[in-house]
Amino acid sequence: MRRVVLAVVVGVAAELAGIGLVVTAVWLVMRAAEQPPMSALTVAIVAVRTLALARGGLRYAERLAGHGAVLRAVAELRGRVYDALVRRPLAGGDALTRLVSDVDAVQDAVLRCLLPACVAALVGVVVVVATGFAWPLTAGFLVVGLVVPLVAYLVADRHLRALAPLRADLADRAVVLREGAAELTAFGAAERELAKAGDVVDELAARERRGSTGAAALAGLAVAVQFGTALVLLAHGGPAYVVLGAVAALEVAVPLTTAAQRWAEARGSLTRLREVLAARPEPPRPPLVEVTARRTGVVGPSGAGKSTLLRALAAARPGRASGALADAHVFHRTVRANVQFANPAAGQPELDRVARIADLDVDWDTVVGEHGAELSGGQRQRLLLARALLADPEILLLDEPVEGLSTRHGDEVLASVLAAARGAVVLVTHRLAPLVDFDDIVVVEDGRVTRRGTHAELVAAPGYYRDRWTAEHRPVGGSRPAADQASARSTFAGGRVPAMPATISTT
Repeated sequence: MRRVVLAVVVGVAAELAGIGLVVTAVWLVMRAAEQPPMSALTVAIVAVRTLALARGGLRYAERLAGHGAVLRAVAELRGRVYDALVRRPLAGGDALTRLVSDVDAVQDAVLRCLLPACVAALVGVVVVVATGFAWPLTAGFLVVGLVVPLVAYLVADRHLRALAPLRADLADRAVVLREGAAELTAFGAAERELAKAGDVVDELAARERRGSTGAAALAGLAVAVQFGTALVLLAHGGPAYVVLGAVAALEVAVPLTTAAQRWAEARGSLTRLREVLAARPEPPRPPLVEVTARRTGVVGPSGAGKSTLLRALAAARPGRASGALADAHVFHRTVRANVQFANPAAGQPELDRVARIADLDVDWDTVVGEHGAELSGGQRQRLLLARALLADPEILLLDEPVEGLSTRHGDEVLASVLAAARGAVVLVTHRLAPLVDFDDIVVVEDGRVTRRGTHAELVAAPGYYRDRWTAEHRPVGGSRPAADQASARSTFAGGRVPAMPATISTT
């Protein structure tokens, strides 16, 4: 705040020096035309030189102080917004807007709106008082510094409100064209959607032109009032140095018309930032279960709340519980950077170790693309597993970690990961074979825990788990669940993967 006040004070001094320079220089020219003794001009000559040097130096100091204050404030604000978004996440695009565009709008609001307004107001007060409240100059400052900017703000605000739905429509159509390009082409709708988007662009451009015309008209009105004030002073017999001094003084207030338009644009960003900073973080929901066993399995129908349970466990133990979750993000960087994200200090031997465990067969320098688009589904899952192993959390959370791999390959990778995990493991899976030797198995249905126990206990009782186990291990021509159970136990206890039945019936 002190830096902003310093910038305002220096800015006022720079503007007053400029006004004083115009008045003194014009007076000096007029007086010199009378050819007085040189001694009568000495003070004015020194004043002109001093004011000229002061004006340039003060202008530089004002820019330095203003930008320094704003850049420090913006850096602090960006950190606060980031912390707020971490505590209360928003959707990706919205979060990026708050963190980048909205914070940058604050920089413009201070530099282009707040500082010029404060400087113009203080300079206007000083000039009006110094001239004894001369009515032409007072009226000129009120019109140029208050009335015209207010009208400009109202016009710009109305203009932006009219543009908002068009911009939103264009953004939606752009997303549709980008994300649904293949489907639109397949159904022959691409050209139609492009034409509709083009119509929105044309209407948006037309409205933008109308808005810019109004803004230019208001800026021209401010200049007209500025010189109209000078003509009134001249008509009332004001000397030339007073008339030109009034022009220079009103020049300080002319940019407020543009500043008011910028303020209308920045107001929405400021409102969104206040909402982010004022929002209280949502208290983490307590997880449905507490992890008390070394190996905990979570099973249940699709949509029952298994992934939600894992996220609740991760939120309840920040820094202690992490792993390969279903919505884990893959960065648009190399495989090495994505894995090393879990432990930036890890060296190549450690990276090679987790890659062997997860059977990650992608070159370290391969760029994975946006959201891992350059990787197959199985490669993406193994990358997430390698990253989770490198983090070495107290509780390793695995959400369908071998999705996208063949059954045999997935069992091999999962057995290797479970053997390498040094802490507790919570595994969400649809396949029950990996859970045979788990210490605790939780059955989740409709967002609540309906069963809990060991594999033997759950298989012995009627319910989802036994039905799923029976369907999963019922080969054609007969049922041998005991043999399948022994085979599954040997897979994940001894590292050997048995051959699965040729056909699995789910009926």
